[in-house]
Amino acid sequence: MKDLIFSLIGLTAGVLFILALKGLSHPKTARRGNLLGALGATVAIILVFFELEKIENLGWIIGSIAFGLAVGVPAARKVQMTNMPQLVALFNGVGGGAAALVAIVEYLKHSEDMTVAFLIFTVFTVIVGCVSFSGSIVTFLKLQELMTTRPVVFPGGRFVIAATLASVLGVSVWVVQDTGTNPLLILAGLSLLFGILFVLPVGGADVPIVISLLNAFTGLTVAASGYVLDSTLLIIAGTLVGASGTILTRLMAEAMGRSLFGTLFGAFTAKPQAAAAADEERPVKSGSPEDVAILLNYARRVVIVPGFGLAVAQAQHTVREMADLLISKGIDVAYGIHPVAGRMPGHMNVLLAEANVPYEQLAEMDEVNPTFGQTDVAIVIGANDVVNPAAETTPGCPIYGMPILKVSDSANIIFLKRSMRPGFAGIENELLYDPKTTLLFGDAKASLTKVVSALKGL
Repeated sequence: MKDLIFSLIGLTAGVLFILALKGLSHPKTARRGNLLGALGATVAIILVFFELEKIENLGWIIGSIAFGLAVGVPAARKVQMTNMPQLVALFNGVGGGAAALVAIVEYLKHSEDMTVAFLIFTVFTVIVGCVSFSGSIVTFLKLQELMTTRPVVFPGGRFVIAATLASVLGVSVWVVQDTGTNPLLILAGLSLLFGILFVLPVGGADVPIVISLLNAFTGLTVAASGYVLDSTLLIIAGTLVGASGTILTRLMAEAMGRSLFGTLFGAFTAKPQAAAAADEERPVKSGSPEDVAILLNYARRVVIVPGFGLAVAQAQHTVREMADLLISKGIDVAYGIHPVAGRMPGHMNVLLAEANVPYEQLAEMDEVNPTFGQTDVAIVIGANDVVNPAAETTPGCPIYGMPILKVSDSANIIFLKRSMRPGFAGIENELLYDPKTTLLFGDAKASLTKVVSALKGL
């Protein structure tokens, strides 16, 4: 009877995970889905303490949970929306690394009586967990701009990556055939190295896809560790994360207009771009908030294109105020959302939801692109790479082949930027020099506040 009760409680936690994933599929239910997932995880953790007849090192376990809460809760509550992708990358990496460490400990504890299947799952967990950990650290460094956001390539890089992968596979066979501590530690080290080499060639614009892929890796690692620990709940949770992450990665790669292999290793085949002359000065047209307000006031349709600059300035509430003001004047307003706008999947959706922007006003790329020809003003707020025509006109550039928001089809373009600095992909945007483009320099929130004030006076 006791085992039946525990099984039913475990099943309940599994159902909560499934309902959480379902809730996260839509912005209106995402908050509820997140809470359901947290509840499922809490039930699963508590269940472990009652299900096991004897728990060793209870003090260490409780201390670890307390430490995790002390670090995780303040980090999640205080993190700015601009830094959310970095936090996701770190949390994801920690999950993969934890699963790998658990597998190593179980291996050291039961290496003498392991079955072949147990060894294979252990090896898989160590490899994928270590790759997820080190790869996620590199994505964090790129997102935080602690290292270059450009693809990092070096002579013979693809052969080094291939050799490292071959070494990982070779040592994996060694671990299965000849159990011992040294082979497993060598395997972990090589896997960590492969994770770094795996992510280095990825350019800034493609980092969101890699985050999704590494998230899928972590899910698969957790599922495999579930087999190692004989935990059905871990298998369920890991499989859900792995499957959903894989589907999301595939959809994002399609949205970027390239294969996953091209996203990961395209930098090795990209043609070098000619550098612009250092002393070349090209004219741009800049305007004042009053100029922008007048242009918006006489428009019939306005499309707002948010990007990372909007998140940096925390201008989402001001954007909502501006949009509401335009709508009150009878102007048709929509938000054009690129699949990888910002630094992670759904970044802009979450940011705008925080400002209570009606979901019905958000238009995905395929939906909004045909309407730019009938748009009087497209106002781009810190979204550089996802509107850059180089994706269609410049073969060999880091974003070539990526579908973009075709704001260039609009009658007028307003570009809010702090400076002429290139976007996250590190390439110049020819749209800035288009005669139809007016640049409004400065902090996005401060600039939009002045535009709103000017609109109220018209």
